[in-house]
Amino acid sequence: MNDTPKAVTQMPSFIRYLSKNSLQSLQLTTQEVTARIEQLIFARKRQQVWNAPKAVITPPDGRYMMATLAAADDPPFLAVKALVLNPDNPAHGFNSINALVTLLDSHSGIPLAILDGNWITAVRTAGLSAVAAKRLAKPDASIVAFIGCGVQAQSHLRAFAELFPLKQIRAFGRGATNREALCQRAEKMGLTAIVSETAQAAVRDADVIVTSVTLSPQLVPFLDAHWLKPGAFVTMTDLAAPWLVESMSAFDRIIVDDLEQEASMSKPLVDPALVCGDLTSLVGGDVASRCADDERTTFVFRGLALGDLALAGLAYQRACECSEGTLIEACL
Repeated sequence: MNDTPKAVTQMPSFIRYLSKNSLQSLQLTTQEVTARIEQLIFARKRQQVWNAPKAVITPPDGRYMMATLAAADDPPFLAVKALVLNPDNPAHGFNSINALVTLLDSHSGIPLAILDGNWITAVRTAGLSAVAAKRLAKPDASIVAFIGCGVQAQSHLRAFAELFPLKQIRAFGRGATNREALCQRAEKMGLTAIVSETAQAAVRDADVIVTSVTLSPQLVPFLDAHWLKPGAFVTMTDLAAPWLVESMSAFDRIIVDDLEQEASMSKPLVDPALVCGDLTSLVGGDVASRCADDERTTFVFRGLALGDLALAGLAYQRACECSEGTLIEACL
């Protein structure tokens, strides 16, 4: 049964709740995720998608609180995500990051769905990285290094394995459990997995590098872009926090997720003078893709609300098609 709505024309009786298990069961591919992100990026250029800069609260105890907002005319959805990162959470048995996404009809504002924000964050982040990697990484990339081996490493491994002819991963991170889980996942995919003793050993011969180091007030930058081989591509999902600021000039091309969002932030991700453009200009062709085999390139991002909208809308539509999720009676 296909009950996918094109727009809300009458008051719905139910709101659809999609848990992590429900979302995983949809089996969305990297190709589907990147295609939807790219679709919304092109629509944004036509002023049919709106993406607000993220709102951030940083209490003095090290917590990071964030909200995103994006809306589209086609499909007619508005997505809001609220997220809290607390470095103390693992000590209490919780994930470091917890989030929730709400999806509304963008014309009427009527609630449509509630989605597990942790899954959305993991998959949309890898999707945004994949959109950039398609244009900035070498197509024959075979070695990927992970600095940080948690949720983002897992989601990026899956995404990049669909994009590139991977043969080997290198894993460097503080948590032995996460490292082992990442390596086991890679080996099940037929890849060679190596636990690197140092960050430099992990990245120095890698074609693609993913950094997803947990943010905390105690974090001291320890990654040097000069370690990278010519032609390497890096996706920095951690605000570039673990990278030595003085080494960022070693990159030939730096792309951020959103220049408008960067302009509204009190502290830039990287020196604006080093930035070539953002993801919208890269996808739209206003900024050239990789220009030479020996270019060192990087995608540095805070998180783009458009990505949350793309994935939440795609997941909701697929869930409606499959009658997946839990229906909650709407009291409207």
